[in-house]
Amino acid sequence: MIIDTHAHLNDKRYLDDLEDVLNRSLAEGIVATIIPGADPRELEYAVELCQKHKELFFAVGVHPYDIEFYDREFLQKYITHPKCVAVGECGLDYFRLPKDEKEKQENILEQKRVFIDQIKLANQYNKPLIVHIREASHDSLEILKEYCNKDKGGVLHCFNASPILLELVDYNFYYGIGGVVTFKNAKKLVEILPKIPIERILFETDAPYLTPEPHRGERNEPAYTNFVAKKVSGILDIDTKSLENIVYENSKRLFGDFSV
Repeated sequence: MIIDTHAHLNDKRYLDDLEDVLNRSLAEGIVATIIPGADPRELEYAVELCQKHKELFFAVGVHPYDIEFYDREFLQKYITHPKCVAVGECGLDYFRLPKDEKEKQENILEQKRVFIDQIKLANQYNKPLIVHIREASHDSLEILKEYCNKDKGGVLHCFNASPILLELVDYNFYYGIGGVVTFKNAKKLVEILPKIPIERILFETDAPYLTPEPHRGERNEPAYTNFVAKKVSGILDIDTKSLENIVYENSKRLFGDFSV
């Protein structure tokens, strides 16, 4: 059994065939999927999907690219929903910063403000975090060490293989491994993977993005989590089913038992 801990199934690319996507997922042993919060304008649809499908769960949050739409009161409307399992994906992303230096610094400050406020929101409601980090490992690490609730922790979504982030093991953080691990250019991730405690590994797709081999270039979907599991089991030299069982328990330990 596998839990896909990160799939944007409320994306418009699934409007025409979501039922088929979910059926394939269940047939491949993916027993639950978490829809992360990214753009608040799409949150209500995510909640609607989760109410309709027992295997779907959601998180509330704002992606760093969508911080202009951050509204704490709006997220609070849904955070106590029985199917809300986390806050995020929140974090820092310095990949697309403005070129103008003043605008760049203003954007960084605003990203940090919104990230910190979402961490505080998670603390207030005793929820784990789903954290997005891109080209901002140092700043993200410092913020998480200062503000996160070590009792709840969270997951580093699409773990970027930054060695300094392994320090967050001591803050009850898990490491989301997805399709990137199957890419030929994923050497850093392949090298660092054995350094992650096996009880802190989670599987994810980030669907519809980052589709694993052998389907790279196609739309991603939760059923493809199996390709991630097989690749990781090969790297760690462990039986795939044994690894799936361990990671399944990891997912439940962080997010709950998914029995709602």
